[in-house]
Amino acid sequence: MKKNNIKLMQGNEACVEGAIAAGMKFYAGYPITPSTEIAEVSAQKLPRVGGKFIQMEDEIAGMATAIGGSLAGLKSMTATSGPGFSLKQENIGYAALAEIPVVIVNVQRSGPSTGLPTAPSQGDMMQAKWGTHGDHPVIALCPSSVKETFDLTVRCFNLAEKYRMPVFLMLDEVVGHMREKIEIPDASEIEIYDRLKPTPGDENYLPYKVEEGQIVPAMAAYGDGYRFHVTGLIHDESGFPSNSTEVAQTLMTRIMKKVEDNINDIVTYEESNTDDAEIILLSYGGTARSAKSAMKKAREMGLKVGMFRPITVWPFPEERVKELAKQAKSIIVAEMNYGQMVLEVERIAKGTTDIYHVGKINGEVISPDEIFSKIKEVL
Repeated sequence: MKKNNIKLMQGNEACVEGAIAAGMKFYAGYPITPSTEIAEVSAQKLPRVGGKFIQMEDEIAGMATAIGGSLAGLKSMTATSGPGFSLKQENIGYAALAEIPVVIVNVQRSGPSTGLPTAPSQGDMMQAKWGTHGDHPVIALCPSSVKETFDLTVRCFNLAEKYRMPVFLMLDEVVGHMREKIEIPDASEIEIYDRLKPTPGDENYLPYKVEEGQIVPAMAAYGDGYRFHVTGLIHDESGFPSNSTEVAQTLMTRIMKKVEDNINDIVTYEESNTDDAEIILLSYGGTARSAKSAMKKAREMGLKVGMFRPITVWPFPEERVKELAKQAKSIIVAEMNYGQMVLEVERIAKGTTDIYHVGKINGEVISPDEIFSKIKEVL
């Protein structure tokens, strides 16, 4: 790797670099703290690689336009924070049902409502899973460093293209605004996945027909010469609306199963010192950095403390957490909210171990000492 690929970079900037490396050619959005740099850097850099940037009048339009860019055949992204994520939800549901690949970045800030716009939070984790109405699968990734922001942005695009669905990158203000040196890999070293396209000239193309051996339907772009329909209504293989209960069951089951049946391909996590751990710290995003420091301090004192960090937060790494719950005497979940992912851990553990929570909702980061104090408390 060339040394001139080492750069000092902000997390939000690394997100844009990763998106462009993944092949992003279209960005639509609306500036909102603390994600504004993503729009700013996209506006500067996308035209240099033949891409397009557009600032829309609001977050709803930004999401809708990103969907349109993807339907036109371009890898598309939008980014937001706090209230903007709420405004995007209706069109996120549209993208889920219409199976339109798009990456949505949420740089979380303290809320609800306008809240503390410049302060960190991890209060949107459950919104990423349950924010829209109706049932649909969710993929959400959560980086803990600037370098990982670059890498996971690339992965978000790959997953969106592979599974034909919206994918979330759940940053928090800490990671979005921190600066770290990272190595930008050469383009030849980056794995890129492009959406499956129909055979050129296929006169029998159906936009929602899944051929044998495929995970999702081939996706033609508007302008490629195919005539097809896209709707937010329940639809059959032709893409046209249907009121058939059988069609609805078949469509919705397929949409859910494309993620459920590929958990091993989607879910990733990181763990440290879990082999002999009696206490396991479970944390993600910026808070995981504090948890890691607390674990190191505990280990130096001879305490059997390990750490588990979900990288894919949705689908949650359920099977591994279930195994750890049977092994450990207790699990401490540290997150910058009043208690969100801890509910998922409690559901999975089902009383097999004690679950504790360290949370903060005042716009401050959770310090290593606060997590270490909880370790001492539960010993």
